[in-house]
Amino acid sequence: MRRRRTSSAILGLASACIAVALAGCTTPPPEPTFESTGRPVPSESVGPADAPVPTLMPDLSASENLPVFDYVNLAVVAANPAAGGRAFIDALTQAGFDKSKMEVTSDVTTRDEPADSIQFSVQFQGECLVGQFGPASGGYHGAVRPLLGTGRCLVGATVPIDW
Repeated sequence: MRRRRTSSAILGLASACIAVALAGCTTPPPEPTFESTGRPVPSESVGPADAPVPTLMPDLSASENLPVFDYVNLAVVAANPAAGGRAFIDALTQAGFDKSKMEVTSDVTTRDEPADSIQFSVQFQGECLVGQFGPASGGYHGAVRPLLGTGRCLVGATVPIDW
């Protein structure tokens, strides 16, 4: 009886080894092949050239004008990846936003080093269009925020926009 158990165990172990060895010898299924039709395949994404350029609509809400705000600011970033506050203010003014309703933080720190991030805003229809740009903020971000109790959009010190 003891011999039968030993033989069964050896036979089982041998079978397992053979199964593992043979599994490594199997070939993967063939890769599917495709024939070229010679025709271009349409792209699913719409590029910026296909999108209409947003236009400022002064009678609409800040939320409805956020795409214009973002479009202008992203164009500034595309033209100059190291853009400072003045570039954003000038571009927003050129797009039709009211310069007298804008705020911007300094491009430099109190230690006279480049700021990690700048913020800029436009008061618009009782709300604030706020932009932030810089390496510390991961690029450009735009949002609509409520007007602060101070009647301003940005907290803290801002730079006079006197140019």
